[in-house]
Amino acid sequence: MAFPLGDDAWQAIGLTLKLATSTTLVLIVIATPLAWWLATTHSRWRAPVSALVTLPLVLPPTVLGFYLLVLMGPDGMLGRLSTALGVGTLSFTFTGLLIGSIVFSLPFAVQPVQHAFEAHGRRPMEVAATLRASPLDAFFSVALPLARTGLVTAAILSFAHTVGEFGVVLMIGGNIPGQTRVVSTQIYGHVEAMEYAQAHWLAGGMVLLSFGVLLALSLMKRRLGRVMP
Repeated sequence: MAFPLGDDAWQAIGLTLKLATSTTLVLIVIATPLAWWLATTHSRWRAPVSALVTLPLVLPPTVLGFYLLVLMGPDGMLGRLSTALGVGTLSFTFTGLLIGSIVFSLPFAVQPVQHAFEAHGRRPMEVAATLRASPLDAFFSVALPLARTGLVTAAILSFAHTVGEFGVVLMIGGNIPGQTRVVSTQIYGHVEAMEYAQAHWLAGGMVLLSFGVLLALSLMKRRLGRVMP
């Protein structure tokens, strides 16, 4: 049987991996301080911010994608800002896909890190303070190492969730070859064209990737659990 994946499929795979990697890196930078704030603050804004972060888990992806599309369109706030900066509108671009992926996968990055911070409580930071460590130094030398399981979980889940996106990327980016066509929209295109052999190869690859991600997550959590002090 001839290998059915053409150049367009490999292009979609490469773009998907690029999007997932970029999203994961940005999310870890954003989610870590946000998770720390949610885990330690007593502010009255904690509940609204937590609800806002969790919102992508319950919203239909098409709803989230629609409002992001409006926001990044020519009449949207981000669209007007990007146009004024000479970038043009962000919809139907890779940058737009990246923004949508960050918003859509935000709870998958924040929640594991937040739970990891909460699991260790305030005691380690209090001990660091008695040793005259500054709050920033204690955060990087004490809190982050203790939360490494949560950080690894957040990175893996964010990557896998971005790879599997469909509704949001289709609404924001469409299905432009080489620019916004990722694996999920490539599969959709194959099914619409009744090219089931190609769809099987890509869908089967995503199933194997998802299984591998979950297996790696389980093994890493077990290993990190054994080496935790």
